Amino acid sequence: MNSLTKTARLTGLLYLIIIICGIFSEMYVRANIIVPGDATATADNILASESLFRIGFVSDLIMIICDIAIAVTFYVLLKPVSKKLALIAATFRLIQACVLGVNLLNYITPLILLSGDEYLSVFQGELLNANVMIYLDAFKYGYDIALVFFGVSCLILGYLFIKSAYLPKFLGVLLIFAALSYLIGSTVLFLLPNWTSIISPIYIIAFISELTLCFWLLTKKVSIPKIN
Repeated sequence: MNSLTKTARLTGLLYLIIIICGIFSEMYVRANIIVPGDATATADNILASESLFRIGFVSDLIMIICDIAIAVTFYVLLKPVSKKLALIAATFRLIQACVLGVNLLNYITPLILLSGDEYLSVFQGELLNANVMIYLDAFKYGYDIALVFFGVSCLILGYLFIKSAYLPKFLGVLLIFAALSYLIGSTVLFLLPNWTSIISPIYIIAFISELTLCFWLLTKKVSIPKIN
């Protein structure tokens, strides 16, 4: 395999890990523990499934680490098209990773609140549960802030894929669709939060687009055509 194909394989592998960790954390851990609008049930679920909640935290950490690495591999893969734009796309992706990393503090704080330590005795009953829910809601908003930066990165990557002579243009189109999905979804959460359940199916577009990209990177050869 040539250098670009090896980079593509590594990028695809990192993407696969991100997808698996993301689905596990969001669709299995948080979907089974967090009960929207019910602070008491959510707090009870965290206490009953503390190990699972912590595994979700570690899964998110792994995803962030892979995202940092994939920012670099995408830069290497796309800098022959435009070094400046590839660097900008990598920068936005790294900012996303930073926001996600800091935002994990909102995820882990409910466990601290529910730990039962003596200094936390001021928090009791409904007040304690309400604080747990506040941090989890903040975590949700923090996640979508990160997705804005990710969306911008995907927009640039999509453009670079389309402009390249060695990557399929349809992947660039899919990346742009994924970017728009993230940007629209986050904007709706910030401006019209009551509409989030209505707009949430739009993320299916992003999932299909990124999964397609992942498997293409894992299975196809990449090489820059020689100019005769």
